Amino acid sequence: MSENIITIDSEKLYFIGGVELQNPHRVCIPQGLSVVIGPNGSGKSTLGNILERGWNFRTNRLSSPSGKKPRVKKIQFTDIHSLAGDSVVYYQQRYEATMNDSVPTVGEILGQEMQHPHWQELASLFGLHGLEDRKVNYLSSGQLRKFLIVNALLSDVDLLILDNPYIGLDAPSRDVLNEAMAKLPQTGVNIMLLIANERDLPTSASCVIHMANMIIGQAMNLQDYKGLQDYKGLKDNKGLQEATSSVGVPSASAEVPLPFPPKPNADTAPIATIMHMRNCTVRHGGRVLLENVNWLVRDGECWSLSGPNGSGKSTLLSLACADNPQAYCNDITLFDRRRGTGESIWDIKRRISYISPEASLHFHPQGSTLRIIAQGLAQTACEPLKPKQLDLALQWMQLLGIEHLKDRPFGSLSTGERQLALLCRVFAKQPRLMILDEPFHGLDAHNTALAKAIIEQFAERAKANPERHPMSLIIVSHYAQELPPCITHHKSLASQSA
Repeated sequence: MSENIITIDSEKLYFIGGVELQNPHRVCIPQGLSVVIGPNGSGKSTLGNILERGWNFRTNRLSSPSGKKPRVKKIQFTDIHSLAGDSVVYYQQRYEATMNDSVPTVGEILGQEMQHPHWQELASLFGLHGLEDRKVNYLSSGQLRKFLIVNALLSDVDLLILDNPYIGLDAPSRDVLNEAMAKLPQTGVNIMLLIANERDLPTSASCVIHMANMIIGQAMNLQDYKGLQDYKGLKDNKGLQEATSSVGVPSASAEVPLPFPPKPNADTAPIATIMHMRNCTVRHGGRVLLENVNWLVRDGECWSLSGPNGSGKSTLLSLACADNPQAYCNDITLFDRRRGTGESIWDIKRRISYISPEASLHFHPQGSTLRIIAQGLAQTACEPLKPKQLDLALQWMQLLGIEHLKDRPFGSLSTGERQLALLCRVFAKQPRLMILDEPFHGLDAHNTALAKAIIEQFAERAKANPERHPMSLIIVSHYAQELPPCITHHKSLASQSA
């Protein structure tokens, strides 16, 4: 391995909230591209936080050859708040033009950097040209992640830590990111990736550090890591099935005991059409985000929705979820009722559970994880929670193995832990329509397999007893192998011009 940029001298590392990491090997971070990999809750994000801003916390001892702290920057998806400001406070706001006057555009954030040759090169690589006049909260989740990465790459840093950078990126964008990261060490910028799944391991990695149970493993080269007996190479369904059986998680076709809601689902009246969009077009600021889209989803059907970053998937789902006011100027039927004929937004939302890569941005970071999950069962955000709702939320946390996080502030959770909490929130509602936008992002193989098995069980239960447990499903994923077996219908969107 190459020269080290950071040596972690402490046998134990501490961070805010009483979090503790074990460092038995006195790990060194070398120059180049390092990867920290491990299951959800293993301490990866905590390690990244300590490297960025925990050098002098309690008894932590870290050093570098220069004798001074390197410039370290860690980014994750929640950094949209640092870009857009605190005015972005609820999800629907991005679709309401009058509420976004204070939100900056991509060009306003970049300023003079836009004239820099490096920006021009990166913008071309990641397909960001033409977005300079768009407000950042109008970017799709994939575009936003690419912009956060490019913005960070323009920073003057010694070590750039990317927490789950592949979330929301389509396959070409993942390839571009890997290509850019392979070149960056030549410019003096070292990279550290924090990932949960071996499928995301870049071939240019110069160092791999495995973490488990809040213990930092030895640093080793990529070939040595792949030679380990427990390396699964999770790149296809076969690898995922091997990992699933090895950790005792049911396969996606196995039965999972699902907790029941506090009272029987009253929304069992026959519905022929869950959603029907006819020639739907959405524009923002003269830009066409969707054009003449048609889509019919019948009761009980399970769909996948695919398309490259920026093709309009999030915008399309916003029409289905009653988040986008432009639904009223389009021909849309939801649950057998034409939009704009007197139904309220809450009439629609009570029948839908929705998860997306940006969902966690809009929950109060100090709210307890248990209460945030239970609030998904309430009719409104102001409704007092009932003991049965809290009990059901806890049952789902137990099923997904995160009950120990129930009292933790939501904002203190890692990316994977937040995703598991949001899945609990979606599953607990057991809705008429479940919309899952990148539901497995940030999850390790164990939790991906478990979540897939739960989704499959929902679908099988609905198929076996549609009168008592009716449910339809729409799922978005940039990894085709992640789709559960219940998916029998597919909708694809093409790229929209900038």
